[in-house]
Amino acid sequence: MKVSIEKQSDGTYIAYNTTGDKVQLIGTGNTVKEAKEDFFNSLDEILQTYKEIGDDIPAFLDEEIDFRFDISSLFEYYSMFNVSALGRYLGINDSLMRQYRIGDTPISDKQLEKIEAGIHRLGTELAALRLV
Repeated sequence: MKVSIEKQSDGTYIAYNTTGDKVQLIGTGNTVKEAKEDFFNSLDEILQTYKEIGDDIPAFLDEEIDFRFDISSLFEYYSMFNVSALGRYLGINDSLMRQYRIGDTPISDKQLEKIEAGIHRLGTELAALRLV
């Protein structure tokens, strides 16, 4: 199941499923962690309801959850990332990256793809890293 996590205009976070047409699950919180926990709570409640009424559980509710983050949520949840340093690694202006993190500046699909590809590249490098 695909679940989007986004920062809302009031500064809180929301997690919601983007797949599955029968059930809309939502979790909210002051942090991404809280929104994820609330989402899992909603999922547990709906699964329990299906079991109690004896109805078939929609297949998507049993799928592995694939979280997708907006930029603000990404940096809130993975706070070990230094936004400016990551921007330099990706070849994106530090100031612009900070604006993306805050949510003040709209981000194009092309720029999102560049950031995602760069984070994946960094992950591959880190996975291959060996310490001595």
